[in-house]
Amino acid sequence: MGYLYFVRHGQTIWNVENKICGATDIALTEKGHQQAIELGEEILRQGIKADEILYSPLMRAADTAKHISEITGIPAKVEPRLIEQNFGKYESTPRDGKEFQEAKRQFISGYEGGESMLRLAQRIYNLLDEIKEEADRKTYILVAHNGIARVVNSYFYEMTNEEYAAFGVKNCEIRKYEF
Repeated sequence: MGYLYFVRHGQTIWNVENKICGATDIALTEKGHQQAIELGEEILRQGIKADEILYSPLMRAADTAKHISEITGIPAKVEPRLIEQNFGKYESTPRDGKEFQEAKRQFISGYEGGESMLRLAQRIYNLLDEIKEEADRKTYILVAHNGIARVVNSYFYEMTNEEYAAFGVKNCEIRKYEF
């Protein structure tokens, strides 16, 4: 039986402005960089051991992972399947917008040009299945996004649609999941 760690990237300006980032490539704020550095230091303090960091190709997650890697010495590599969900027409709109909140409950919808929850779950579940196969030999830290965090959590825990839609992880929060 093994485990993995999940980390959401550091703060971005769209996080501050309460906008949906999705697949839009938004940079970290100065605070976001500092959060990632502090998280790397916290991982060392807690004695968290991992063999590899896998991160989303979007710069906010990539920069977060690189800070953690530099501080901890854990090697890091990009994992394209960790890219955030494309929210189509809702990208850059308010996260708490009524229309978007309703759309998030429609798991088959592609948000007019985006990616459905079902397709997102397929690619993340496939990745987690692969990681599970080697979990007794290798421990990973995944650095990605809030949409990915929902899917990861749903892989390990039963959730209602409402719980899934409301689930979130703070910037540079680390969570441990056991297989």
